[in-house]
Amino acid sequence: MLMRALMGLIKDRHGTYYAQQKVPERLQAAVARYLGNGKPKQVYQKKSLGTKDLRTANVRAKPVLAGFDRVLREAAALQVPKSIPALRSSLNAAEIARMSEALYGKLLGDDEASRFGGRAHVVEVVEWIRRNEEPDFQLPYPIESVPEHGWHPEKLAIQREHMVHELATMQEALALGDITAVEDDVALLLADFEINLDRKSVAYRELGTQALRAYVRALQAIDKRNAGEPIETPKFTRGSQRATVATGTLRDAVKGWQKERQRPAGTLHEYERAVEMFIELHGDLSVAEIKKSHARKFREAVQQVPQRRIGALRGAKLPEMSEWGQKHPSIPKVSAGTVNKQLGALQAIAGWAEQNGLLPEDTPWSNPFAKMKVREEQSERTSFETAELKLLFAAPVFTKHEYPQGARGPAAFWLPLLALFTGARQAELAGLTVGNVQADEETATPLMYITSEASRGKRLKTASSQRVVAVHPQLVKLGFLTFVDVRRHENANAWLFPLVAPDKGRSGIAAWSKWFGRYLRKQGVTDTAKVFHSFRHSVTDALRRGKVDHELREALVGHSLGSKVDYGAKQMLSRWGAAALKDAVSKISYPGLDLSRVKPFATSKNARQRK
Repeated sequence: MLMRALMGLIKDRHGTYYAQQKVPERLQAAVARYLGNGKPKQVYQKKSLGTKDLRTANVRAKPVLAGFDRVLREAAALQVPKSIPALRSSLNAAEIARMSEALYGKLLGDDEASRFGGRAHVVEVVEWIRRNEEPDFQLPYPIESVPEHGWHPEKLAIQREHMVHELATMQEALALGDITAVEDDVALLLADFEINLDRKSVAYRELGTQALRAYVRALQAIDKRNAGEPIETPKFTRGSQRATVATGTLRDAVKGWQKERQRPAGTLHEYERAVEMFIELHGDLSVAEIKKSHARKFREAVQQVPQRRIGALRGAKLPEMSEWGQKHPSIPKVSAGTVNKQLGALQAIAGWAEQNGLLPEDTPWSNPFAKMKVREEQSERTSFETAELKLLFAAPVFTKHEYPQGARGPAAFWLPLLALFTGARQAELAGLTVGNVQADEETATPLMYITSEASRGKRLKTASSQRVVAVHPQLVKLGFLTFVDVRRHENANAWLFPLVAPDKGRSGIAAWSKWFGRYLRKQGVTDTAKVFHSFRHSVTDALRRGKVDHELREALVGHSLGSKVDYGAKQMLSRWGAAALKDAVSKISYPGLDLSRVKPFATSKNARQRK
């Protein structure tokens, strides 16, 4: 606005002050109808204050602006909205913060547009005034004197003069706790954020308080701009206020989720990536704005992403990758499992947002990502054949303790063997410490405890994964307990396999897993359905062959027992005892598999180790 004052004051060419208020775009036609002036829309409300004195103008402006606000409310009532927001009596902290910051940003944004707009901005404003308000309006200075960028010196002088009175007025209102000073601003905020708030509620007072504080902060910031200080306009407030609705965005939610507690680096990366891909497609929507249609379009876009992304596709965003995939229908796309991982991450983040107050508390909501997963083909992963196990354990890693680059030292030897006789997941084995291997006090049975330890980054897939497994006699024969003792002597709290431990992040077990997959194929196990996870299937089959009780079998491999109680380590020992666990594990055998060529740890001290 020309010669704009933050309470909506402008001067005409004779120096008389007017009160002026911008009408929200969605109400402009309704206000014109309400005023009955024959215009198709009313962009501004304007009224003379009949004075050239700024202090008097500020006093007279207050009831006039309140009248403008009343016109907006009554004009809004003339409209037939698609849906009327339910009357609310509460707001969460995130909503109040976003609305007050939106007001602060809007005030600074308007000032910036005027201050840096230069001659083009002044011409635009003058044309609008002549077209809508005063056909004969003239600037108090030649338009040619306005610089191409920035203000005319007289405009800055007027701004500085006005700011003295404006800032004093609003600071006095803040000192008095008089939120009526921003009553019209609060009304517009609630309208823009589509919230119908009870004016008698505590939430209304809290919003008014924060809006008043934001208003004073904005005036102080603009006063500093008048003195030449570089005050930035908050970026998130630029553009339409509709972009900042009354809830947290998906990016806000993932940041809050990250801070809630420590999580594995891989999980953080996976969830962040899912959120960023969604934002690449739809923008950083508030969680409350996300609909099933958004989730469905995201799913369809991810389904078109190429399985291998090379060249320009390496740094491409989701829309570009999806478009490329559609143009090349014969190129293999990411698996259904990958699509479901992305949807599952988004479902979890949206659920966290709802549970932690980033959505209006009294607004009906359902998770838009729920029931969006695609049907996956039944896993092709299966047990190893005896012939395949023979090929693997005849490899130099096991017969000579030769560890290629990428093998991560003894992890290459022990992780497959441990998996063969425990069925443990590779991440569970990578997280073992020397303290996780102990002898039972009563029976001297060596036991392996598979537990979580958040402080060290050790986490398990599910609650049922907490368990204790007896160390198989074959592992004892191969020197596993000796290996543990050596590590314990080095450090009483050591990781068993430090090169793949959780604190190594993606360069640990994730990188090792890729190496093992390549090594497996190199040894002749070419069936792609056979992976490290196949050891779990093999152990389950072996326990079944050994006629181990179903419930104990499920507990040993860390499967959930459904509606029954999931056993942890202590509960397993209490229910079955170490002797029964030892007996059950001893039944894990593989007919036809001879491990006599596998070199025990005790004889490997002089083995070569390539780094």
